[in-house]
Amino acid sequence: MRDKKPDPRKNLSNAAVCVLRTKNARLKAHLTFSFYKKYHNGDMGFVEKEHHLDRPTRPDEPLLLAPGDMPKRSSGGAKKSKIALLHALAHIELNAVDLAWDMIARFNSYKGQDLPKNYFDDWLQIAYEEAKHFLLVDDRLHDFDSYYGALPAHDGLWESAYDTRDHLTARLAIVPMVLEARGLDVTPAMIEKMKSSQDLKSAEILQTIHDEEIGHVKNGKKWFEWVADLDGRDDKDAYWQELVGDYFKGKLKRPFNIDSRDRANFPNSWYDPIAIG
Repeated sequence: MRDKKPDPRKNLSNAAVCVLRTKNARLKAHLTFSFYKKYHNGDMGFVEKEHHLDRPTRPDEPLLLAPGDMPKRSSGGAKKSKIALLHALAHIELNAVDLAWDMIARFNSYKGQDLPKNYFDDWLQIAYEEAKHFLLVDDRLHDFDSYYGALPAHDGLWESAYDTRDHLTARLAIVPMVLEARGLDVTPAMIEKMKSSQDLKSAEILQTIHDEEIGHVKNGKKWFEWVADLDGRDDKDAYWQELVGDYFKGKLKRPFNIDSRDRANFPNSWYDPIAIG
């Protein structure tokens, strides 16, 4: 007899699994909106159990390529270049939706202590905002007669999630505090590029994403510090640097958007000592 799929209406854990198993990208985003509303209306129960899915279900398109096989994006303000940039961003945002739900599905306790309700509230809020970001960017692609899936995409984005699947502290150290923080560094230049080509609508979308990602980095650091206390580490900056060295395959690269990182309560003293450039 086949196992029944968990009913997403019952609790947040099942809702997370439902989104992670959803193939259609836009449906994944709209389900996120629906579950967010149900949860906050009191129509959905709380976390019931952990679910460990190694990889979320992906749509048939885009074609996923290894990082070294990805075609280079052309520079400038041409329509083709803009579509390539927006497509890459849509792919990042879709992965971010799954990452936020995976934080809910995968982890509900740490070292014998239940994670508090506001941990799940924070990650549901992040999932909601990432879903909004994905739809904003995909809608903008449609304005340019394109869509998410029209171009190949990077298949390495889930690698950090997989590598930290059994280590909540490392997951928090890498995903929000390295990968999302990097978005704070690079997005302002994208915004200026859109403004220089008189594409104010795309610039506004990118500004929304940047501003809301500050809160994601801030929450990531908050929960990193909470879990680090359970690990018995008072030297949280040094602990974070150790985990980055162990779990992040790249290098932290200057320059940093120090103003936005400061707004995320992420001081330069944490990341600059291990940066290059």
